[in-house]
Amino acid sequence: MALRDPRFDPRRRWLVRALSAGCLAGASAPAIAALFGKLPGRLPAGRSVFEIRGEVLVNGKQADPRTVIAPADKITTGRNSYLVAAVGSTAFMLRDRSVLELGGANPLKQALRLVTGKFLGVFGKLADRQTLSVNTPVATIGVRGTGLYAESDPDKTYLCTCYGTTQLASTREPKATATVTALHHDAPKYILAQPEKGQHITAAPFINHTDLELMTLEALVGRTVPFGLPADQYEGPRREDY
Repeated sequence: MALRDPRFDPRRRWLVRALSAGCLAGASAPAIAALFGKLPGRLPAGRSVFEIRGEVLVNGKQADPRTVIAPADKITTGRNSYLVAAVGSTAFMLRDRSVLELGGANPLKQALRLVTGKFLGVFGKLADRQTLSVNTPVATIGVRGTGLYAESDPDKTYLCTCYGTTQLASTREPKATATVTALHHDAPKYILAQPEKGQHITAAPFINHTDLELMTLEALVGRTVPFGLPADQYEGPRREDY
């Protein structure tokens, strides 16, 4: 059987399109050239980092492609920097000027904390007794088998449930909650520190992340996105009735 020419591997096309469209935050021409031929696929045992650029600190120390990230580590990115990595069944992209505290080693109760910045993550299915949340200064986001994108700043949290189910709650108003079940970026939300028109959770637009990035992340943990949309047909969310 003839070997497949890697230049025509569809996963390569995902990555090339993502990079050429600027989907990996801050990617420069040298970074793009360095990634040609580097296909997104399940990371081998003992590897955490798929792609890294710039100032990325793990527990205060500069990370590199050989850095192993543990479930309780703290990750900080500087200006024009990013990290694409996987820890266990979770794969994520942390964009520039972000601080992420991973959820710890407790297999039953995990809680990631996005202190500030921008985070795209995909998560494996949980067992019946397991819980997983992504927390920010103004929101608690319960996660079940989900892909999500979040942006955190002191005034608000942006949350797009890319697929799966999330349970949103305001840390400022205990009665402000919402459950979102999405097939394909169906209902992005803002969770606000101060209410607007009496609401702490409001509708939001689709911003700053793509299916190409989600495809890459799922590939790092041996999964595929659930919506089956060809990458070259995707330019925005299917629903626009925010």
